[in-house]
Amino acid sequence: MPKQSAIPGLRDAMKKVTQREQFLAEMHAVVPWGHLLALIEPHYPKVGPSGGRPSILLETMLRVYFLQNWYALSDPMAEETLYDSEAMRRFAGIELGDNRIPDETTILNFCHLLERHEMTEAIFAEVNAYLADKGMTLRSGTLVDSTIIDAPSSTKNEAGARDPEMSSTKKGNNWYFVMKAHVGVDADSGVVHSLGTSTGSVHDSRVWADKGYVSAEREAAFTGQGKIWGVMRKVPRGGGLHLVDEDINRIIALVRAKVEHPFRVVKRQFGHVKTRYRGLAKNRAQLFTLFAFGNLFLVRRKLLA
Repeated sequence: MPKQSAIPGLRDAMKKVTQREQFLAEMHAVVPWGHLLALIEPHYPKVGPSGGRPSILLETMLRVYFLQNWYALSDPMAEETLYDSEAMRRFAGIELGDNRIPDETTILNFCHLLERHEMTEAIFAEVNAYLADKGMTLRSGTLVDSTIIDAPSSTKNEAGARDPEMSSTKKGNNWYFVMKAHVGVDADSGVVHSLGTSTGSVHDSRVWADKGYVSAEREAAFTGQGKIWGVMRKVPRGGGLHLVDEDINRIIALVRAKVEHPFRVVKRQFGHVKTRYRGLAKNRAQLFTLFAFGNLFLVRRKLLA
């Protein structure tokens, strides 16, 4: 005899809240939707391709765009996942049968719209202004760091060549074909307040940095009242590190941990470990969006409280 199904209300009450549902509920609560919609609305087409009103609301498209970046989805995969995931449809405000799910072309066109009007950088600035209003960015000091993001090194493409705007860089004993993301992070809140990108071969100088940035000239230039040379002390060749330098390294490591958190969120939480596009411009545009989300994610507990 088939097992009788549970009462619908009871079934919903007994349902486990998944990590995805919890994440989406938190981000729904902390994203400044009104600010961002007002920012993009003047650029969103008022009529559809056939001359009528757009069939998909701006807020729905913005939420789908967020989902695509949070879960590292391609345009076709974003469309497929909306059909598969009830949690994602609920977050986007889509009901099967009542609303048309945006297809991959519509999703792609929305991304192009944001890039064309430099909206991703504006989203980053708007989120940071919102956090500043909430008292989340004190700007008492800045930590500067960079991270490498792998780029496809294959030449099996239409151009028959690797991306000319990416380059190789050595990390440890291995070489990588990458781009670099450079960030400035508020020393108190851990919020990223500035972002830049470059090819992987560009060397970056930092105030709080690891042993790879040891330089007597830089240290001399940064010596003076009110200045701190926050670069990890390096073990001299054939000798050992002085106890004072070991203590200094421990302090620097504690400070630098703050600047590593945004990279962890973008790469581990959002899965952005490889560039999606060719060229720096498109990848830079996406990074502004990802670090804006990362800022909200890092301080979500305070915002929710």
